[in-house]
Amino acid sequence: MHLTKINPELNVNRFYHLEILPGLFGDWGLVRNWGRTGSNGQLRTDWFATKGEAKDARFALHMKKAKRGYE
Repeated sequence: MHLTKINPELNVNRFYHLEILPGLFGDWGLVRNWGRTGSNGQLRTDWFATKGEAKDARFALHMKKAKRGYE
């Protein structure tokens, strides 16, 4: 899932990328990458026991970012 927030008047051009990937030990990782468009940004992985928990976390982050203006 790729989200962007663009506002040229305020010089805002950001991205937020969310991806769920399987781990080596049966766990699931929610990989987040965010930053200014054109940069590598920052990367963070949160680990969950089930894919359902990872999906719930991704949905919660998506809603949080949507409230902040990301599309």
